[in-house]
Amino acid sequence: MTEMTSMTTRTPWHLWLVGVVAALWNGFGCVDYTMTQTNRDEWFAQMGMTPDQLAYFEAMPAWTHGAWAIGVWGGLIGAILLLLRRKWALHAFVLSFLGWLAGAVYAFGMSDGMEAMGSMWPMQIVIGAACLFFIWYAWTLSNKRVLR
Repeated sequence: MTEMTSMTTRTPWHLWLVGVVAALWNGFGCVDYTMTQTNRDEWFAQMGMTPDQLAYFEAMPAWTHGAWAIGVWGGLIGAILLLLRRKWALHAFVLSFLGWLAGAVYAFGMSDGMEAMGSMWPMQIVIGAACLFFIWYAWTLSNKRVLR
């Protein structure tokens, strides 16, 4: 019988920072999604949405709402898994990105989303970039065997 030595990989300090930022970032996305689905009029009024933005949102097909849900809830699950040091965080972040990508394809390629969003459309690029960062980060930590 051979004796196996177990090597433990220390948790880098930045995992906690990135994990908490990811949880807060995606947590707000979950709040935004939930409020638009349950308390739409008050939420949109608070956000100062224009009549064109409201009309655009009302015209969005159901599948885009599903993609949005996958994006935000997948991101929050990814953040939690990252904080728990689980390699499944990578998969959850990829799923989150795919949800964002489906919504972006609709907004930028299948509708007049850029026009309807006005000055808010660059936020969609920021969200996509954040998704890619979280994927890269989880992938890097998986390769370093920090995530198990």
